[in-house]
Amino acid sequence: MILSPVTVLVVEDEPLLCDLMVEELEGLGYGVLRARTAQEALDIIEGDAPVDVLFTDIRLPGPLDGWELALRFRKRNPRGPVIYTTAYSGSPARPVAQSAFMAKPYRLAAVVAEIRRLSGPA
Repeated sequence: MILSPVTVLVVEDEPLLCDLMVEELEGLGYGVLRARTAQEALDIIEGDAPVDVLFTDIRLPGPLDGWELALRFRKRNPRGPVIYTTAYSGSPARPVAQSAFMAKPYRLAAVVAEIRRLSGPA
């Protein structure tokens, strides 16, 4: 287990995938917040809880996608790492700097490695 001051916001509309990612990250000692939609994620980002890393699906229910969510996250946290994921986007990529893309299905260990790489030593 890693004791980490890093808090990851997991934005995933598939409950099983979200639960697996949250369990994995919590088991490693990360702080974890979760959201099902980009709007739920924005409410968290704009609230009082610290969000250090954004892990977001690109295709989400509602008017905002993961690309737009990352842009809004960066307004609040200009250096915050972003990890995008999708099985199929259907829209042109619009990644922010200091980000990574993980195609579904992904390995949980690979996601954790990207979080560590992008957020620096825990």
